[in-house]
Amino acid sequence: MSGVATFETMGTVVSLRGATQEAADAVRAVFAGYDHRYSLYDPSSVLSRVADGALRLADTPSEVRDVYALALDWRERTGGAFTPHRPDGVVDLSGVVKALAIRDAGAVLDVTSGSGGWMISAGGDVLVRGHHRADEPWSVGVVDPSRRDTVVGIVRLEAPRRAVATSGTAERGEHIWRRAAPTFVQATVIADDIVTADVLATAVVAGDEDDLRRLTSDAGVEVLAFGADGTVWATPGASDTVRQAARQAGAAPLRRASSAS
Repeated sequence: MSGVATFETMGTVVSLRGATQEAADAVRAVFAGYDHRYSLYDPSSVLSRVADGALRLADTPSEVRDVYALALDWRERTGGAFTPHRPDGVVDLSGVVKALAIRDAGAVLDVTSGSGGWMISAGGDVLVRGHHRADEPWSVGVVDPSRRDTVVGIVRLEAPRRAVATSGTAERGEHIWRRAAPTFVQATVIADDIVTADVLATAVVAGDEDDLRRLTSDAGVEVLAFGADGTVWATPGASDTVRQAARQAGAAPLRRASSAS
């Protein structure tokens, strides 16, 4: 298996395991393409031109409109906890774009890595294929949001649950547009696909306890959520990891996140 390749993009660091240099270059190109179209920090990007009024959203390339439609669909599915609009009304698709880049990068790795396993990690989002070695699955640590040097749980990713995303305020501060008083400081979502994991992790942190119950009742995901009051929430399938987190973090009693359980 190839070594580790890293590069910076979209304001974060992407790391690859199980990728050849050729594959790593192709993955870098995938991220560069998304960044060029959707970055609000690049004045020449399509979305920057929309934001400054130089281009109507209706006149953007179809792929941009498709991503916007996807973001609107997720806004509907999350009851507004996730949104592609900043408080000032600017269209910001960063909430789905990174995950889409990871998804497409994974498709590249599927073609170039043969039967070998791979992992791609970007700013708290992880997508894998196969195993780390032999029959050992890829593992991702969940850190204590109040003690960033402490791992409080391990998520082992095996098909079909190949994706995990963590959203929170510990590293980047309050960068998530909340629609309620802060209830959660961190959420980790385990799902079959990275877009679902990433969007729902953001939606949980942006919402409240009712949002968490609704989002996890029928979404087919597992969630670990750390409350601002120290409570650790969990869906039933994630209970072992969360109980470990609760013990080590000294959190308040574990609560179940799914209203369906």
